[in-house]
Amino acid sequence: MLNVFTCLMVILMFIAAPVCAEHDSSDPALLDQETGTSIENLLENGASQRPPLPNVARMLSEEQIFKLYQQREFRPVWLVGWQFLPEVETLIETLRNAGAHGLCGDDYLLAELEGLLRLQSVFARHNLPLAPDNRAILDLYLSQAFLTYATQMIEGQVDPSLAHVDWKSRRRKADPVKLLEYAMNNHRLAQVLEGLLPPHEEYRQLLAALSHYQEISAYGGWPQIPPGPTIRPGNQDERLSLLRALLLKTGDLALAVEANDTYDPGTFGAVKIFQIRHGLQADGVIGPKTLAALNVTVEERIRQIELNLERWRWMPKSFGKRYILVNVAGFSLEVVEDGKLVMQMPVIVGTQYRKTPVFSAQMTYLEFAPYWTVPPTILREDKLPQIKSNLAYLEEKHFHIISRTDGQTIINPLEIDWKKVQASNFPGWLRMDPGPWNPLGHVKFMFPNPFNIYLHDTNEAFLFDELVRPFSSGCIRVERPLDLANYLLEKELGKERVQELYNATTPEQVPIDPLPVHIQYWTAWVDRDGRVNFRPDVYLRDLDLDVALTEPAYRVVDQLEVTPERE
Repeated sequence: MLNVFTCLMVILMFIAAPVCAEHDSSDPALLDQETGTSIENLLENGASQRPPLPNVARMLSEEQIFKLYQQREFRPVWLVGWQFLPEVETLIETLRNAGAHGLCGDDYLLAELEGLLRLQSVFARHNLPLAPDNRAILDLYLSQAFLTYATQMIEGQVDPSLAHVDWKSRRRKADPVKLLEYAMNNHRLAQVLEGLLPPHEEYRQLLAALSHYQEISAYGGWPQIPPGPTIRPGNQDERLSLLRALLLKTGDLALAVEANDTYDPGTFGAVKIFQIRHGLQADGVIGPKTLAALNVTVEERIRQIELNLERWRWMPKSFGKRYILVNVAGFSLEVVEDGKLVMQMPVIVGTQYRKTPVFSAQMTYLEFAPYWTVPPTILREDKLPQIKSNLAYLEEKHFHIISRTDGQTIINPLEIDWKKVQASNFPGWLRMDPGPWNPLGHVKFMFPNPFNIYLHDTNEAFLFDELVRPFSSGCIRVERPLDLANYLLEKELGKERVQELYNATTPEQVPIDPLPVHIQYWTAWVDRDGRVNFRPDVYLRDLDLDVALTEPAYRVVDQLEVTPERE
């Protein structure tokens, strides 16, 4: 961000800059040549040549900028002579609308460009060109604005791997320099800018939600509900007028009802809708959890939407024609075909200590009556201490120690010197037999990945009664595994055969055609009924991302290679 002194220096420089009287100011080719020479000098020498130029070395020494102008022989991109191309206004209008995407115009030099363009218009009214250096700065700033905006829209403002250590999702890639060249050469800047947006309908739905909540904020937000006793249907409470005003703002209460202190059926129904949207028990009772959700400010909800819009900018261009999508923060799984939801079910995900990572992979087979091979972390922290304190634990819990050499030989635990055993030198794999005691249940759904994460059944189905379900060691437990298995295998094997496999006690692997599985983390989204949903940030990933976005060291644009001077 340029400081006030620097901006004043730029304005003074523009006002004081002389026009080259010895040249014909009506000759576009000559003016372009002068502008190009100034652009080359600025890029080669940066701010060392002209100290008043604001942050030119930092802002304009990136590889992308130099590449763009070098391949143009340093000719201006946005000017013909001293006149701006129509694309300038198209770009500026897009940057002015950046807030609609949860982005900030300051990242694109918008305030500086607005001021400099006003000065240019003053010169234009007197039929005078700006000095070559000033034309060069404007052209460079416009290019810088486009390239930064394009980079942030295609890849996000921040590299997700910097904000989150366990985020490995595929991302869109494009060369913004080539996009700019194409846009300007073919007069298609508006189409290129539109094409930068994530193509997913979910992104556009969140944009509409953001606009709605920004409008609510502009009109003063919604009221806060004071603390007090739990409110149940039929109760009387003076806070109900504030509650109705809030629910009207959020859209959960469609029509205003009679203003009184009685908890009426209309308000009761609106509260249930609010609870559903926020992942709360939809009982219509206004207790502490519902009251806390009601009292989250509209500004906080706006920020939550903005953070999730950023995550959509990290998404690949397509999830595939048919895929499985798990929203970790929403504790839900969806199966989607050709854009239509064909199956949905609750899931259990990793604890805050053993978080389920974010990534994409291909499901390739199902394993029925699976063994459970204990992961290294669980072996070290949970199982090994129990084994060493009670060797009978192995038999009681249906564990065997399997040789790493052939993956089959069972090692006799009585032949092991347990005093010398640590997790790092454990003599084999600790494996649990199939059966009702097995935490993987009847089947697991395998999509090989470096995290060793998969979907599976569970022998603790009672945990699905909870609304917030971070109970696993990282893998994802599904509520209706047989339904999912039938969906994947019924056409090839038939329902009876799938049921036989599901009830089997001997492990068996069944291949399927590769199916994309996307494990994601969204705390705000628009559901298929058009309602904005919010969920708690169970892994504090919203907080991590918010910090990354406000800490310049994490911004994508600042991760680009910067060379203060060129040899």
